[in-house]
Amino acid sequence: MFNVSDYLVYGKKVCKVKEIINIKEEPYYVLVPTQEESLTIKIPTKSNKIRKIITKEEIDKLMKRIKDINIIQTDERYLESEYKKCLAEDTYEGLIKVIKTTYLKNKKRIDENKKTTDRDMKYFEKAEEYLYNELRIPLNLSFEETKKYVVDKVKKEEKK
Repeated sequence: MFNVSDYLVYGKKVCKVKEIINIKEEPYYVLVPTQEESLTIKIPTKSNKIRKIITKEEIDKLMKRIKDINIIQTDERYLESEYKKCLAEDTYEGLIKVIKTTYLKNKKRIDENKKTTDRDMKYFEKAEEYLYNELRIPLNLSFEETKKYVVDKVKKEEKK
């Protein structure tokens, strides 16, 4: 069970537990999403849609594994479906797959003097939002600082 002021993930939103209340003699969390502080969400404490936030130690382990997470290999026609599947599976590896795949595709297009695609940018930004908004809490960094932290860690791991 979480306590008041703890962070957790509900769906894809990073939330802070504002309070714990009883509704019809059932305990509920009152959550405030970190990206939408004017919103409150009431969810039963027994909900399977909430999970603990990643720890600093887990982030360090994840950073070491990023270089080994494969990009999505599929026909262009099925790419959007694969992006959606990775985002829906609610794993860090899925988010990283989308980020790596879209980043490399866009880099290749730019190197060939072509425009990046709106589809790839949309999924790149969505995956970054989900990943960095969670990582920033245990790292105690802003979104942009978290993004830089991850990029720097990946570059450092690639040199090993």
